[in-house]
Amino acid sequence: MPHATPTDPPAIASPMPTGSGAIVVHRRLERYIPGYRVEPYDPRWSMFPPAMRRLRPTAARLVHTAVDHAALLTPPGVPLVATFHNYMLDPFMRGYSTMAQRLHYATDLRWLTRQGARRATVVTAVSDFTAELVRSDLGFRDEIRVIPNGVDPVLFAPPPSREGREHVAVWVVGNPTRRKGHHWLGAIAERLAPGVTIWCTSDSVPPHPRIRAAAPRPHAEMPALYGSADIVLLPGVREGLCLAALEAMASGLPVVASDCSSMPELVVEGQGGHLCPIGDTRSFAQRINALAAAPSDRERMGRFNRARVLAGFTEDRMVTAYRALFAEIAGRS
Repeated sequence: MPHATPTDPPAIASPMPTGSGAIVVHRRLERYIPGYRVEPYDPRWSMFPPAMRRLRPTAARLVHTAVDHAALLTPPGVPLVATFHNYMLDPFMRGYSTMAQRLHYATDLRWLTRQGARRATVVTAVSDFTAELVRSDLGFRDEIRVIPNGVDPVLFAPPPSREGREHVAVWVVGNPTRRKGHHWLGAIAERLAPGVTIWCTSDSVPPHPRIRAAAPRPHAEMPALYGSADIVLLPGVREGLCLAALEAMASGLPVVASDCSSMPELVVEGQGGHLCPIGDTRSFAQRINALAAAPSDRERMGRFNRARVLAGFTEDRMVTAYRALFAEIAGRS
């Protein structure tokens, strides 16, 4: 497909903070939609929101960005597609947030999110769960179009074989935060069977002989990581629509995750992995140990997960949906 050159003004500008999983989605749209350009910015700009107006793209005919700072990042009169990649402003998340985060979520971020949703020409969300939570907690009554995240099933694909491995590698992908459930990893590791090791894409891990740290990796290296894994563990408490789960599923892996938020929209209990009660470390360990002892179950679940991604969560489906939305908005003007 043709691409605009960096010197051309983008038809669709996408100002996005670096370091977030959401920017990965927008980068994929940039790759396949002509005229779409991600304009990354340092997330520290959000510490002084009024200054973010300086980041507004010039000459763009449409802006697509995350909803929280969308009102600040969109020039007057320019159509806006504002996406809820996740939602953490509701009371449930207070137990997994710092005091500073709670204050931020309850005050300025809540106000900015509401303004972004009101300013939007169209609001989208990455999962049914996220859309319903926005409606119930934020009181948003306009249409929310659900466009699920998608992954490239060619880039994320099963390796030729996972047979003959002496140890079972359980990978935890994500930032080492309470929201991602990293504070439960030590208790899970304590109950794992011999020969099962947890690997984390983080330099900061609980001190335990069954937990190993691997340096954070650029997204381009993630396919190789999934190729070295046997199980992916996602014990977090809130996901918009988890890219790590989709990437693992496309890579032919079983997923053991928390039974929360949008995870049931991806992981089918007993067929593609297991869903455990939030924070139930015994249940997580039991499910991992059962899969570690049953390579045939891991293979069966991996095949199911890959077929599930191919049927409903490919990058092509995501790109096609956004392309149609952008064309629809352009046709209104």
